[in-house]
Amino acid sequence: MMLRKWIAVGLASAFLLTGCNKVEEVQKESEKPVEEGDTVVEEVSQTFEAPLSGVELSEEPSGRAFGVMINNDPKARPQSALNQADIVYEVLAEGNVTRFLAIFQSEHPENIGPVRSARDYYIDLASGYDALYIAHGYSPEAQEMLTSGVIDNLNGMQYDGTLFKRASFRQPPHNSYISYESILKGAEQVGYDMTDVPDALPFYEEEELASITGEAAENVTVAYLKSNLFKVDYKYDNSSKKYARYSNDEQTIDLDSEEPVLLDNVFIAEMEHTVLDDSGRREIDLTSGGKGYLLQQGKLLQVEWKNVDGRILPFLDGEEVKFVPGKTWINIVPTNPGLEQTVTIQ
Repeated sequence: MMLRKWIAVGLASAFLLTGCNKVEEVQKESEKPVEEGDTVVEEVSQTFEAPLSGVELSEEPSGRAFGVMINNDPKARPQSALNQADIVYEVLAEGNVTRFLAIFQSEHPENIGPVRSARDYYIDLASGYDALYIAHGYSPEAQEMLTSGVIDNLNGMQYDGTLFKRASFRQPPHNSYISYESILKGAEQVGYDMTDVPDALPFYEEEELASITGEAAENVTVAYLKSNLFKVDYKYDNSSKKYARYSNDEQTIDLDSEEPVLLDNVFIAEMEHTVLDDSGRREIDLTSGGKGYLLQQGKLLQVEWKNVDGRILPFLDGEEVKFVPGKTWINIVPTNPGLEQTVTIQ
């Protein structure tokens, strides 16, 4: 009996020693230096792109785009949040006055405005991004479109003083503002889905930027119907490789942060404009295509524009031209007098 006990103890001790040796061998094996011929598995971090700016993200993009009508009357300058928009359309409203449709997805501003009234062609442009459309007021045509449900929308005519706030330092109609928080609150109240991410625009990869061609264009002026109040200048900065925007010779900055509007793409598209009534309301042909200029990296490329599923995009020799990752500004100008008379390049 005693002999069996000693045998059992001996076997257990041998097993423990063997186990310890194996653990030590595994530890030593894991500490061995990598030698030639060894297979090494590297951990690769996944990156994503913001769909409307092409900027690299560490997380998968989320959230619906929203488009806000922003006032460009001199009494409304400087505006809030234009520097945070992924895309801004600048289009004539009545007379020689331009107005902005600012489309946001990658950034969510705390303060946006002053918010201005809707027009039918701005609604069409916002629809190209399936954007929740934000405005304060409307033309008769735009009101009919909004009430018929052609686009999800929130309007200050129904939410003035609740979702939309009035600033005390400006007079109506130049003092209506809204926040991203209020936009989400309004969308939830009405039952709008704010989760769907818009389809991505085409963007250059970093290594492709050197292939961008065109004539030198470091100073470009867009003169809307010869009105200095709405004359736009784009000045290229070679160090940042971005265009700064100026309106009536004053740099476009953000009211709250005082940060400038800096652009990676400026797209100028010529379209047929028709004045409809004594108030100067317009019809703009957004569908037929036509001539355009694309400013990128200090160069101007003559292109054609096409409407692709509601989006105004540049084409060259039938192929879609990519955007530089970053912010994009789109100026829509009348065919009369046309690009050659409206745009000055230096």
